[in-house]
Parts: sequence; structure tokens; C-alpha cells
Amino acid sequence: MSEPGGTAGEREELRGARHADEARLDDPEALAAGDPGGMLRAIASAGPQIRESMQLTAETNLAGLGEEGRPRSVVVAGVGTAARTADVLATVAGPRCPVPVLAHRSPGVPGWVGAADVVIAVSASGRSPEALAAAEAAARRGARLVAVGAPDSPLASVAERARAPFVVVPRRAPARASLWGLTVPVLLAGRALGLVNVTEADLAETATRLDTDAEACRESAESFVNPAKSLALDLAGCIPVVWGSSPLATVAAGRFADMLSTNARYPVVAGGLGEVGRGRVGLLDGVFGGIAEQERDIFADPEAGGEGPTRLHLVLLRDGGLAGEDEQAGEPPAVEERRADAVAALARRRGVRVTVLTADGGSALERLASLVAVPDFASVYLALAHGIDPRVVPAVSELKSALAP
Repeated sequence: MSEPGGTAGEREELRGARHADEARLDDPEALAAGDPGGMLRAIASAGPQIRESMQLTAETNLAGLGEEGRPRSVVVAGVGTAARTADVLATVAGPRCPVPVLAHRSPGVPGWVGAADVVIAVSASGRSPEALAAAEAAARRGARLVAVGAPDSPLASVAERARAPFVVVPRRAPARASLWGLTVPVLLAGRALGLVNVTEADLAETATRLDTDAEACRESAESFVNPAKSLALDLAGCIPVVWGSSPLATVAAGRFADMLSTNARYPVVAGGLGEVGRGRVGLLDGVFGGIAEQERDIFADPEAGGEGPTRLHLVLLRDGGLAGEDEQAGEPPAVEERRADAVAALARRRGVRVTVLTADGGSALERLASLVAVPDFASVYLALAHGIDPRVVPAVSELKSALAP
């Protein structure tokens, strides 16, 4: 009898190997065989997704959203990648955003939502129970509604009945490969409401940035020149700890954690450096950090057989922000940078390896993209180095089957 999600043998084949195979990443045939679902190709489509989504959103015409004035709040309803779009909207809008932006990851909407609010229901498939329930609740309560998702989907039907704008985003399975296609309509809805200043030039420059990073991370680029392959191999066999130096970098850290967990099946700790100093920095002293370093045999032959303890690997995502935004920030960039330097020094003193990725770009959106692109590719390459198909996640399928009515 088959087990949920396939037979035990089929699931064993999908689990891959404990140890990463560096040679596999520089073998085009092995990469193609290990990625039959085309996750690398889907991640590389980030720039084109932005351009396509800009056009589709323009065809929907969101200009009427602002006719009723500024809302009391904006609730972005969805789960997973769909909910990340709320984080992007909030961080690009910045601390001076005139209304709160809330990511709502549960079915329905908060009890206080009503006619004064805007609900943006987001679902890559158009079938998410959380987004569907939110759209229906928003329509019942008289809130302004925008829906984003796959064409000819249940979510599109709800929007049509509510006479609400529906932005089509072509279905890309899995949804985590559609971050940028889902994000653009949310940002442009925020712009129509007067919450965020995102120009067509910002979007075009962000798309170009993603194109450039996709070229650098292409399959044919060998590990020593491919930043994503290098990052994947640095993280192999470690427990990644991904911390962002600013609110924008913290959004990117959460995205990297999502992708590492789902694509490469790695346990990840992620968060912002502002919270880390309140206790989580203690990880560096634990059994995967300082204690493991104390127990390391400094005279051991590194070429000899055997396996050392599993170690932490700290990935610091840094973003000092733009000069014009410094006055808006809750904390000066100089403070963020000093904290990042101090945490990196603490880690290195405990024998914890540190990788630093620094944001680059002319707008908040482009800087965010610069911190997301290479880690997205790295999560896929890390999966492939272990012989894991990054697109197929048996545990997710089994859980859905177990919870199906």
C-alpha cells in the first residue's frame, strides 16, 4: 500500500544525500537531471516576472482604488510567499507609511476590518483558503478589495462577484518561485492608495538588477565565480543563521530562511539584528557555536576521515539605506552597521564562519532585490548539491493530504 506522498522507496529517492557533492554543481548534466521541475529556470525568471506583472497590473487599472481616499489600514491576506508581499510593501513604504500594513496569514480578516480598510487577497494558485476567506469577508464587510492570483481561479470568481479589481499573475508552481510576480501588484496597489512611492523606473531598475544577478548565478558559471554556488557550498553541512541589519534586510533574511527550508530542507534561524542582541545572539555560545569550537581538535588532520560537529554559519545581510532615507529610519544606519560589525566579530571569536551580503541599488526595492536574488539561487544549488529535487517537497504534499476534508 502506498504511503501519502508516494511509496517509501519514492520518498527515499527524493531525500538526497547527507553530504553535499561539490562536483555536481559544476556538471550541467547532473544539474539538469537533479532539477527536472526547472526551479533554477523559475528563479531566473524574476526580472521578466516584474515586467510582465507591471503590464498585467496596468491592464487591471488600480487607479480607482484611491478615489475613496486614504484607508485606515491595508491588510494583505495570504500565506507563504503571498504573505511576504506584505512585508515587501511595508518595508518599501518605510516607517513614514501613513497607515499600517498588516500581513494576515489566517483565514478571514481581523475582526476590526470594515469599510474604512483595504484588503489585498494574494494567492499564486487562486485557491488558498486563507486568501479566499479574506476576500469573501472583505466583500461582506464593505472593505475595498483587490485580489491577485492565477486566472480562472476561485479567487478570480470572488473578485468578480465583488466587482473588485483582480490582477492576473500566471501560475508558476511552486508559488515560492512567483515572489516578484505577486509583489508588483501589491506595490502598485499601495501606490494607488498613496502609501508608497514606487516609480516605473524603480521597477525597471529592479528587474535589471535581478537579470544581472541571474546571469551571474547561471548554471554554466562554475562555483568559483558563481556567487550562489559559492554560498551554497559554504552553507553545506552547517546550520544557517540569517540575520538582517535593517528592517529591509530582515525581510530578505526571512525570505532566505523560507527558501532554504523548503528547497534545501535545512533548518534555519532568521531575524533582525535589533532583536538578536536581546537574547538570540546567545546561539553563538551554544553547542553549535562556541562549545563546538572548544571541543575541536586543533591537531586533527583535516584530510582524515571522520566528521566534526555540526556548526552554525552566520549570514549577515547588511543594508545601510539611502542618505535621503536616514531621517525616516527608526534607527540610524551607523548604529545598524556598528551592531553588524560587533555581531560578526562575536561570531568569529567563537569559530563561527560568517558570510556578509551587502545591499546595492538606487531604491529600497532594488536594494531588497539585491539581497534576495543570490540567496534564492543558493537555496536551489544547495538542494542540488545534496541530490534533492528542490521543487518536490513530499512533506508538504503529505501534510496537505492529511488535512484535506
